[in-house]
Amino acid sequence: MATQTTPVSARESRRGERRVVSNIVRGSIGNLIEWYDWYAYTAFSVYFAAAFFPSGDQTAQLLNTAAVFAVGFLMRPIGGWVLGRYADRRGRRAALTLSVTLMAAGSLIVALTPSYGAIGVAAPVLLVTARLLQGLSVGGEYSTSATYMSEVASPGRRGYYSSFQYVTLIAGQLTALGLQIVLQQVLSATQMEAWGWRVAFVVGAAGAIVVLWLRRGMDESESFERAAAAGEEGKDGGPARGSLRMLLSYPRQCLVVVGLTMGGTLFFYTYTTYLQKFMVNTSGIAKPTAAWINFFALLVFVLLQPVMGLLSDRVGRRPMLIAFGVLGAVVVVPSLTLLSHTSDPVYAFLLMVGPLAVSSLYTSISAVVKAELFPTSIRALGVGLPYALTVAVFGGTAEYVALWFKNAGHESWYFYYVTACVLISLLVYIRMRETSDGSPLESETRDH
Repeated sequence: MATQTTPVSARESRRGERRVVSNIVRGSIGNLIEWYDWYAYTAFSVYFAAAFFPSGDQTAQLLNTAAVFAVGFLMRPIGGWVLGRYADRRGRRAALTLSVTLMAAGSLIVALTPSYGAIGVAAPVLLVTARLLQGLSVGGEYSTSATYMSEVASPGRRGYYSSFQYVTLIAGQLTALGLQIVLQQVLSATQMEAWGWRVAFVVGAAGAIVVLWLRRGMDESESFERAAAAGEEGKDGGPARGSLRMLLSYPRQCLVVVGLTMGGTLFFYTYTTYLQKFMVNTSGIAKPTAAWINFFALLVFVLLQPVMGLLSDRVGRRPMLIAFGVLGAVVVVPSLTLLSHTSDPVYAFLLMVGPLAVSSLYTSISAVVKAELFPTSIRALGVGLPYALTVAVFGGTAEYVALWFKNAGHESWYFYYVTACVLISLLVYIRMRETSDGSPLESETRDH
């Protein structure tokens, strides 16, 4: 009997692992399209800034587009709340499908809105409306996909599998940059500013249709199905599953999410979405060259995510977060100061890819660390709302604050602002427990 049981068990194990990979891939592709749409805005804003706002100097127009970018972030906490609650009550798959639908609608609005010269103030109003929809979408996408990938991942490999959230998040940005590079090769600068940038948003909306089909075939997470089958919602007068009341019964976990996110998200957005503008507007690097530098640096960044995720499964999450806090606090001021005084593409690439390697210590495990803090009944909302609030305040305003300091003649002050936020997060990393030990995710797996 024993000789027959082992092969069957091995086959079942392989089948289960293939199913995990299939679900991760389906969820990841959808995540890629969502973040492609989100980052297409910042990648192409150097071209469409003049289309949506009155004529003025380049910094002023970029400041306006950065303000709209920040407004989109203000919707992320609402998206984290609304879609996080929906995911905890109705399922992860349903919430992921809804989020990509909202993102597609926002992209279509940007693609089809006439310029300021044609419809006046209605142009920036429609742009803001589109970003509000996209902010709502991406606020729910992050929390639900982080929850889903962590829940469907194999025990002992959650760091590795959940790292693919940032693989596809950055791959979305790479896709946007890649399309920008292609369009720059085939269209003139005048054509890019007149209509070429609209192609990016049409592509995003079309990609969402494919994602809707893929996500319909995803399995629901077993953790959610068990929680839903238990029927504990509102039991004995307790808080309903996915409610703010239930979330508030985990105050320490919420504060940990805020603290660990603050420095990480500001650092991330500084060296990803903002740095392309920094190279163009401060370093004086040509737009096409800056796009190529960003593309290759982000490609390296993508490849680092699963490596760091796998490492976290070996050494733990907390040591990696502490390493990010220490290195991140050291690298910001010198890297940005040196970058502001060079127009050499190779040197600029090195000054970007070095800090991004440091950032990967945080980004690769950001999703799983948050998911490991909360039980299934409140996990999506617990991951989504405090995270989205923090990102709205620090990540979403990164470009605006940086450009505001530049406009005021004190650009270097922004470098110290980022460093201070990373140091605050470092204090949280030092004081927090190791989330992979005795987490609700692991205890749920052992119990079943």
